[in-house]
Amino acid sequence: MNTEDHGPVQAPLPAPASGTGLIGLEPAALVEFAALAQHMERANGPVIRAMNRFGGAVEARLRQLPAGAGLLMERAVAEALERIYRLSGIVAGATALPTVGPAGFRLAAATSGALGGAGGLATGIVELPATVALYFAAMQKIAAGHGHAPGSDETRARCIEIFGAGGPGSDDDGVDTSFIGARIALSGPALQALIRRVAPGLAAALARKLASQAVPVLGAASGAAINLAYLDYYRHMAHVRFGLAALAERHGAERAEAAFREAVERQRRSKRA
Repeated sequence: MNTEDHGPVQAPLPAPASGTGLIGLEPAALVEFAALAQHMERANGPVIRAMNRFGGAVEARLRQLPAGAGLLMERAVAEALERIYRLSGIVAGATALPTVGPAGFRLAAATSGALGGAGGLATGIVELPATVALYFAAMQKIAAGHGHAPGSDETRARCIEIFGAGGPGSDDDGVDTSFIGARIALSGPALQALIRRVAPGLAAALARKLASQAVPVLGAASGAAINLAYLDYYRHMAHVRFGLAALAERHGAERAEAAFREAVERQRRSKRA
């Protein structure tokens, strides 16, 4: 289990008494499922929750975007994803490049967000491709920690899929596990279809980020905090996606799905208690 990017996840050993997915698993696997459930629950951190509480103000900012801005952002996001997918395979294969640790990703995200927040919506839109590339690289690193080749076609396609999984601030309490055990088509047309499917949701999530950054007075500090919150969201979701893929290889897709759902429900029950 990779813990490097968020520190050791304190996952208590669950007692597999209330369901079937966790029964019979070795203690190490129980801890891994509990840790992934914690990543799921921690994805929407305090900054994202604060954005949700002030949703009315964020929506007002979104309405101030110029007419047609949404479509332009969607096209820009689709083009950025295609470029990032292509270039990330080259960069990931360049073993001579220096290793970027979690602190480096956070510093880059904070700096990028601060620049976007200080410059307002116009600057924020310009820095979006670099921000998406930063999130993508962070997810590749987490994939490597879970035993996946970061530069492989499948890993990079999975990173694009994560961008389409609801996004920060999603109020859906459901646990989407449809990806467990599923293979992804990697042909050119299939990749284009994946990008077309993901781009609208990612563009909407990034537009919401820009609107939240464009808060009077808060300025650069707001941009840095929000960019860090988005980075953390995508890293947590990468842990879930790639960690479960590894567990499904060892325990089977159906059992991994059942065990993860039970672990998430335990996390939620413990928070309500």
